[in-house]
Amino acid sequence: MSEQSVIAIANQKGGVGKTTTAINLGAALAISGHPTILVDLDPQGNASTGLGIGSERRERTVYDLLAGPESLEDCSQSTHIANLSIVPATPDLASADVELSQMQDRTRLLRKKLDAATNGTTILIDCPPALGLLTINAMMASDAVLVPLQAEFYALEGLSQLLTTVKHVRQSGNPNLRVNGVLLTMSDYRNNLSQQVEADARATLGDLVFPTVIPRNVRVSEAPSHAQPVLLYDPSSKGSAAYLQFAKEFAQRLKLVPEEA
Repeated sequence: MSEQSVIAIANQKGGVGKTTTAINLGAALAISGHPTILVDLDPQGNASTGLGIGSERRERTVYDLLAGPESLEDCSQSTHIANLSIVPATPDLASADVELSQMQDRTRLLRKKLDAATNGTTILIDCPPALGLLTINAMMASDAVLVPLQAEFYALEGLSQLLTTVKHVRQSGNPNLRVNGVLLTMSDYRNNLSQQVEADARATLGDLVFPTVIPRNVRVSEAPSHAQPVLLYDPSSKGSAAYLQFAKEFAQRLKLVPEEA
């Protein structure tokens, strides 16, 4: 891959598998040989914790990247996974919406830093569960948006609000932003509701929905407490297999690998 690709992983609803997807997609791409940087843009810092970056190691954070003179390279640090780096987050980021709103060109702060970064890297941005200034910064800086969608009632209603925000961002400064796809998460095929939500999503969104569905899996839930992606925590689990398959589909859609690979 010769060009840098920036993907915002976003859903304004919390608890839909957004951070879990960011961690495991980043790990899968890195393991496949694609240099990847995960930008933790969520003040909760769960992506940082989930990759083993404790609070004592978060000297330079995404807040410094947004508000300070530091570059992406300055704020990135390696993880225990080769080819995967992270820009960590701390709770200080929670006040960023207020503080950054006073800054000039406040919706393009992240874009300026990423535009100055080295090409050839896949950058994944784990957005907070809100459509505020941080998420707008992520979308302004991105080529595409990946939407994790939990297989539950009202899932598609929330998606329409997110798609409206994407349209607004296109009109206000990033006309090339697109939706990379929708990933169905936490699905339980023993549950009729999960099957119905999947059927509705595919009927409404068509090929925008990735073929792979991430199942509800206890090993996926356990992995963050061990500061590991499920791919490393339990490579043989159903959740791990699903994320590996999804990563292949994602890479093909992003043209990181040929369609026949």
